[in-house]
Amino acid sequence: MNFSKPQKLTIVSLVYWVLLLYMVAALAWWFIALENQNQAITLLRLQELKEGINTNRNSIQKIEALKERKTAQYIGEGVTFLVLILIGAVFVFRATRRQLRLSQQQQNFMMAITHELKTPIAITQLNLETLQKRQLGEETKQKLISNTLQEANRLNNLCNNVLFASQLDTGVYAAAEQHLHFTDIAESCVDDFRSRFPQRIVQESIEQDVYINGEPLLIQLLISNLIENANKYSPKEKPLHVTLSQNGTSIKLDVADEGLGIADHEKKKIFDKFYRIGNENTRRAKGTGLGLYLCYKIAEKHHASIEVRDNIPSGSIFTVIFRKA
Repeated sequence: MNFSKPQKLTIVSLVYWVLLLYMVAALAWWFIALENQNQAITLLRLQELKEGINTNRNSIQKIEALKERKTAQYIGEGVTFLVLILIGAVFVFRATRRQLRLSQQQQNFMMAITHELKTPIAITQLNLETLQKRQLGEETKQKLISNTLQEANRLNNLCNNVLFASQLDTGVYAAAEQHLHFTDIAESCVDDFRSRFPQRIVQESIEQDVYINGEPLLIQLLISNLIENANKYSPKEKPLHVTLSQNGTSIKLDVADEGLGIADHEKKKIFDKFYRIGNENTRRAKGTGLGLYLCYKIAEKHHASIEVRDNIPSGSIFTVIFRKA
């Protein structure tokens, strides 16, 4: 019998709680059994006094004191074991749920990346077959070639996201920090986006002569992913806004859109690996759940902070703050 992920989670949770309740019940039973034994031994010793077997006047007090010590010992040990069981139970439960959620996210990632790969591959194949089989005018050829190059760039960006996310996770990526002209990189990213999406309006306000210390490829990937994310989750007729500014101590990069925005309870989750808002089978925007996660890791690697806040009247603003070089 095959079970879906939610069914598996329900079964695992049910078994977990049954075992936990059994352990707590067993602990309570042993406490009651030991306390009853303590009571019986105390009554037996008191009975011996009444029968004259032990006539020491202090014996009753000693027997009662021993009973109280035993009871305190059982309570102390029982509470200690109960606390340890509950702490371990909470840890195991959270770890199990985290692992199941990660497994579900990885499955969603595989579904998403399959769709992301199939589309540009299919378009590229169709364009090349058209160029091969048909006699086309020069203008049409150039249009098909340009479209094919765009899809190739899309594949390259997707591969870069997967590759860098893996390398940054494992710590094997050796970033070669340089003194970078941040202004040039930001303008280059905006120009590249405009060439791939000429119908999309991008309003930029990029301050000149802004420099940071960083790895050029990672910084470029950070800006590109933020712009791509804004493009995915906002209406096509609405403009995107890219702002780069600096003050005495810091450099601020803002990428804003005028889409639906992000719910408050989702704002911390969107930077998690593989996390995407909504259900993988119902959401319309394409993606793998790696873009914003990679932005977070890149910002972290450059000792920068990244956050998201609401745009007014609608949409989101992603802000990255770097320390000035």
